[in-house]
Amino acid sequence: MSNSYSASYAAAGVNIEAGYEGVKLMKKHVERTMIPGVVSDLGGFGGLFAPDMTGMKEPVLVSGTDGVGTKQRIAQLMNKHDTVGIDCVAMCVNDIICCGAKPIFFLDYIAIGRNEAEKVAELVSGVAEGCVQAGCALIGGETAEHPGTMSADDYDLAGFSVGIVDKAKVIDHNKMSEGDVILALPSSGIHSNGYSLVRKVFDVEHCDLGKVYDELGQSLGETLLTPTKIYVKPVLAAITAADIRGISHITGGGFYENIPRAIPNGLCAKIEKAAVKTPAIFHLIQKLGDIDEHDMFNTFNMGVGMAVTVSRDTADAALAALKAQGVDAYVLGEVVAGEDKVVLC
Repeated sequence: MSNSYSASYAAAGVNIEAGYEGVKLMKKHVERTMIPGVVSDLGGFGGLFAPDMTGMKEPVLVSGTDGVGTKQRIAQLMNKHDTVGIDCVAMCVNDIICCGAKPIFFLDYIAIGRNEAEKVAELVSGVAEGCVQAGCALIGGETAEHPGTMSADDYDLAGFSVGIVDKAKVIDHNKMSEGDVILALPSSGIHSNGYSLVRKVFDVEHCDLGKVYDELGQSLGETLLTPTKIYVKPVLAAITAADIRGISHITGGGFYENIPRAIPNGLCAKIEKAAVKTPAIFHLIQKLGDIDEHDMFNTFNMGVGMAVTVSRDTADAALAALKAQGVDAYVLGEVVAGEDKVVLC
């Protein structure tokens, strides 16, 4: 790449050489994600992956794409860029697992105002860590410098993942019935949703993100940057151990929008609000923002990153499998007859 330099392009604000340096710096992070099936090396025009379909009669590919949203503004204000990549992966693979699919590879896209090789590598290090946690490979990506349309310190991180599942093992919520148990998989905090409201409540552009709140036990900035939990391996273990009939990833729209997506017509998820183990950050947001309870549950995960519905007779097996994976899951509610899809009581 020694001949690849354009003085005219550099004068327009695009540093091609910084892009090459970024690729060099990120390679060590990408190498951590290499799993069986990876065919191509970093730097080609496309990422190649040969999936292992042993034992599958009808392999189905499942895809998911998402970004980090305005949470990345907190990272920019704190000049800490090594965790939002985890969020980016989590938002994609946690969706894929709701179908019962195992994520196999991931690609990222970084739009950035000024290409700083070290910052890009830092962002990719988080993506790689997320891929390691999810058990998938980072097989490609793109970094695009956008001078004149983004401020020099600004960036936007998004990603795309593909998973695979045998068609016969796709989670079918139509098997759900009255009496099924709904389990809560605890979140690590706000995850990656509702940050426009969070930024407004704390006025993050002008507040002290280093301020330590007694109820949080750490600084506000550290709390707000806590990475989204990745549930792939625990949920796959629960699927193997129990009769899983529905999975909801609690993202934007909170309980009221996401739980109904995995509930068939004629049934309702009856959630016991008293059972919800809500981290202190949500109480602080509600208090400082004077936000009513309905809006909190309609915006945030409130401490529940995923809701998993399981047959009553295999609920204990599911709980045991999840806890063996380090997830302190607990009973959140049950499935009852009704047309409301979800009721919090």
